[in-house]
Amino acid sequence: MSEPISAPVPASPVYVNRELSWLAFNARVLNEALDSNNPLIERLRFLIIFHTNLDEFFMVRVSGIKEQIANEVEVRSIDGLTPRMQLDAIHERVEPLIAAAQACLLDDLLPGLAAHGVRLVHYDDLSKTERKWADAWFKRRVFPILTPLAVGPTHPFPFISNLSLNLAMMVKDPHGDSRLARVKVPLQSLPRLVRLPGSGTDLPARFVFLEDVIATNLKSLFPGMKVGKPWQFRVTRDADLDIREDEADDLMSTLQQELRKRRFGQAVRLEVQRGIPAKVLQGLVEGLSLTETDVVKAQGPLAVPRLSGLLSLDLPEHKYPPYAPREPPGLEPEADLFRLIRRRDVLVHHPYESFDPVVGFVRRAADDPDVVAIKQTLYRTSGDSPIIAALETAVEKGKQVAVVVELKARFDEENNIVWARRLEEAGVHVIYGVRGLKTHSKLALIVRREGDELVRYVHVGTGNYNPSTARIYTDLGLFTSHPDITEEVGQVFNRLTGFARPNGYSHLLVAPSHMKGPLLDLIAHEAELASQGKPAHIIVKCNAVTHAEMIDALYAASQAGVQVDMLIRGICRLVPGVPGLSENIRVRSVVGRFLEHDRIYWFLHGGKPRVYIGSADWMERNLDRRVEVLAPILDPTIARRIRQDILQRYLDDRARTWEMQSDASYRRLGEGPDDPDVHRSFMEG
Repeated sequence: MSEPISAPVPASPVYVNRELSWLAFNARVLNEALDSNNPLIERLRFLIIFHTNLDEFFMVRVSGIKEQIANEVEVRSIDGLTPRMQLDAIHERVEPLIAAAQACLLDDLLPGLAAHGVRLVHYDDLSKTERKWADAWFKRRVFPILTPLAVGPTHPFPFISNLSLNLAMMVKDPHGDSRLARVKVPLQSLPRLVRLPGSGTDLPARFVFLEDVIATNLKSLFPGMKVGKPWQFRVTRDADLDIREDEADDLMSTLQQELRKRRFGQAVRLEVQRGIPAKVLQGLVEGLSLTETDVVKAQGPLAVPRLSGLLSLDLPEHKYPPYAPREPPGLEPEADLFRLIRRRDVLVHHPYESFDPVVGFVRRAADDPDVVAIKQTLYRTSGDSPIIAALETAVEKGKQVAVVVELKARFDEENNIVWARRLEEAGVHVIYGVRGLKTHSKLALIVRREGDELVRYVHVGTGNYNPSTARIYTDLGLFTSHPDITEEVGQVFNRLTGFARPNGYSHLLVAPSHMKGPLLDLIAHEAELASQGKPAHIIVKCNAVTHAEMIDALYAASQAGVQVDMLIRGICRLVPGVPGLSENIRVRSVVGRFLEHDRIYWFLHGGKPRVYIGSADWMERNLDRRVEVLAPILDPTIARRIRQDILQRYLDDRARTWEMQSDASYRRLGEGPDDPDVHRSFMEG
């Protein structure tokens, strides 16, 4: 295994910078690519995830910081950094991460693939016969697509689309006039890696880079010109949408306009090949209105996410062994789901337990003649969603169906517009949520006629209604017919679909108005018990903790003597282990085969634990600007399962766990193959 990347993240005595904490998380993802104990193809997958994450970070977070700088905002974040200081720290932190990622690809993964019969070669490495084939293929399949663009008095600098791969070069005419030119590599219509003839579809196989084939044939695009050496470059643009709902009469139309603008967002990063001539680089930097500090120089190929085709290679021995989730006990396909839920609450744990019962919950409701209504929230879903089909079936069978579709789910906006239109055309009542708030809650409500009464059945989840991600994300789902819970879920839907304004909730925690306060009260209660010398313990498992009020409350609890265990996958602005501040707080992050995604909040509460699961992280956006729901676990058997079987396994894990230090760096706990592995443990049952 390569040396772990765990450099300290600059922190104030109290708070870690949000952006640098996120980069530390992405460094943990990169370490999975560096880890030679992981299968070769899975290491490549982690490398692609690392680069994809970094793209989105620049498109959203860095673009926001650059906008603050442009507007001369000097306000410091709670960790004490100005926007300019944050940007400088980001650039300083990103450079070694990129270098490590490039070295991993060039010196480890590509040679590893070659050793197993998969060779990625450049045009210069081809035989004479292969070059002849590649040139003919270029002329037939590539040349008609390409549009060479030169920069000059009558040719302004061309628009470079977000994340596209391009070639830049200097071209000189017979009179000695030299200009910068650009050719876009058409990855939207052609494969990045072109399989060379002779290997069929089996291994071994050799691939040549599409950009190399184009680069070698550039003269055909600039006849009569002297063409300089081409250099790869790639631009990242601002992709954060600015939607003013208070001024939008039609949210869908407004969103579609903003999505079109996203393609033309301000450039925020320029990636180039190391060694690019100063004149070419200067032309790109000036044309994109960037500075030298916005340039990332890479030694290897750019656009690493475009190498994802390699993940489907037939190399099963170099991938994780296939895993088939087990059926949750009592929820086998033939089980009477509604009768079972009426009898007792049921917890499902994905991906270790099948997602089929969640899909089956909606499907059975659609087909059941006694079901009269279905209500559901959809934040993200899959391209061939069986849940969408079930909702359409329900309408066809005369049931009342209402769906809250969150159109503003970042980078899924276009997909959600398609699903919203499809559902509307089927006759579903589609609602786009509450003005000014994202609807992030994961809820499904079934109303069923049973005798002389109407009975509600509810599913509350921590993850999206997406069968695809349910195979790789860890999530929990609760099925219940408890009248207090189901009634309050009904109130949430009335809030979303109408103008209802509930005064409060007795069981559910509902953001933005009825979640943060109760959570702070629960933390304060543990602190009060600890100050009285009584046992007090809090366990938090979620994706991110950034909210200053929540962090301050945890600091106060720690100072009172509360033991706080935090399992935070990504961003954590809290600093653990600081004497007099947070010495009773432990922060850990689990990174491995599955993406940790479930949110669990456990409070000892004087020996009568309070346990909540749901959609909300402890971030400003979740607690203050979204519709989120946390549901209490009222069944003591399920509560014990969550504490003893789920949370305790995470607390015992060493193989997948990184522990945050008091300097905000992370140290991997695992030392060998026999360390407790929480993912393997759950897979084995």
